[in-house]
Amino acid sequence: VLIEKIGSRSIAAPLGKRWPNDPKTQITAKNIKSSKCSHKVCISIMTLFFLLLQPFQFFNDLAGRIGRFISVIALAMMVFVILLQVFCRYILNNALPWPDEAARFLMLWLTSLMAPIALRQSGFVAIDTLHRYFSSHLVSTIALLLSLISLIVLLVAFQLGWKHVGSGSMFSSASLRIPLYLVGLKTIKMSLFYMYLSLFTGVTLMIFVNIEMILRQLLKIIDKNIFLRPIPNLEIERID
Repeated sequence: VLIEKIGSRSIAAPLGKRWPNDPKTQITAKNIKSSKCSHKVCISIMTLFFLLLQPFQFFNDLAGRIGRFISVIALAMMVFVILLQVFCRYILNNALPWPDEAARFLMLWLTSLMAPIALRQSGFVAIDTLHRYFSSHLVSTIALLLSLISLIVLLVAFQLGWKHVGSGSMFSSASLRIPLYLVGLKTIKMSLFYMYLSLFTGVTLMIFVNIEMILRQLLKIIDKNIFLRPIPNLEIERID
């Protein structure tokens, strides 16, 4: 029995009887009404979609919090190296060779880790004026179609990104170095593999988010009145 809860409140509405396969439990299933399938078929489909949705929600919640934490650090470091370069160039008249590339490296990872969060929270630019005049069922259908198209694009980007990561291992950064001399070893150039890996990581995380969005839209299409757990707003959680 798949029941999502917020606090102590169950999101499921009673069917008027307990779940038939679990007579001892007090948890009841959502009453699903659909003209396209029988009641038992709809419950089976809903249960399957909930089973698939749970791990994606958990993974995206965790990845979002970790990604946001790393992104904040990357943003702070990027601002620091840029200001350091400005100071060295215009005050000391002696520009450093590595801050420009370091800032690009940090910006790539910052973007790749925050893009899945923005996608999940509908933070990308979108034109939603027409949605106000459509029914909720039609809006969910359009959102599902767009999510499927996005998934195809992301899968293509996944393949291209992996090839790009492989090519990056053959090249090294022009200015970034790993200071192994601090531990008594020889300093080595940083491979572009780690820079190109940012794109692949971002696309992979966006695929997981996109699959979650597809499952949510499918559940809403089956039953427009279903109550799904809201997607966490990381900024609100931080303020609270």
